[in-house]
Amino acid sequence: MAKVRIIAIANQKGGVGKTTTSINLSACLAEAGKNVLVVDADPQGNTTSGLGLDKMNSSPTVYDLLLGECKINDAIHKSCVDNLKIIPSNINLSGAEIELIGTENREFILNRALKKVRKDYDFIIIDCPPSLNLITINALTAADTVLVPIQCEYFALEGLEQLLHTINLVKERLNDSLELEGVVFTMFDSRTNLSLEVVEEVKRSLGQHVYKSVIPRNVRLGEAPSHGLPITMYDGKSKGAESYRLLAEEVIEKEWN
Repeated sequence: MAKVRIIAIANQKGGVGKTTTSINLSACLAEAGKNVLVVDADPQGNTTSGLGLDKMNSSPTVYDLLLGECKINDAIHKSCVDNLKIIPSNINLSGAEIELIGTENREFILNRALKKVRKDYDFIIIDCPPSLNLITINALTAADTVLVPIQCEYFALEGLEQLLHTINLVKERLNDSLELEGVVFTMFDSRTNLSLEVVEEVKRSLGQHVYKSVIPRNVRLGEAPSHGLPITMYDGKSKGAESYRLLAEEVIEKEWN
């Protein structure tokens, strides 16, 4: 029997499709029959609203959980997707880092909380904030692997190097079992030479850690969050939906036994 996998979706660079990937990979895993928990660890709360919740009126949130003001089961909410639950987030989370100053073992709060429920799920997906702060460190300390969405642009490689350095530091000091889940290319446009060049460069650097599935630029993917729906429910036949289904298949095939 395969054990649960906790996957942090991280990239300190904003606008790379991190939240889009969190929403839609989670929805596709759930669509495939997996029990999924999403932890929205981004103060913007876009994963929360993208899965059908009102981020300002959903309580308790991950903020309450990190500050010890609720138990984890109280912070878990139903989403608009069958088999998919979520711990929501909102702007309150942006103050958590300051409020946790002086808290002993503050890097392990999320790790300890998720241990209490991990047996209930096949996958736990953590949407990290677009920065390398205490919240991101909590996510990396709790995770088994890190999935990195990369936009096909010139500066993508620079950001990837910084993130890989952080992953290695966390592995050395806080979570010795942390591994790179893989890199997924987002906003891919096969008509541009730059997209193709970035893909080839990352493949040369990381080899087997690059997913075959590539997420294209797709209007419907951009529209779905404003309706509070993942792409599978907004337009299940779109190229975006098919691409995330293929990514979910690859992730499932990598299940550890």
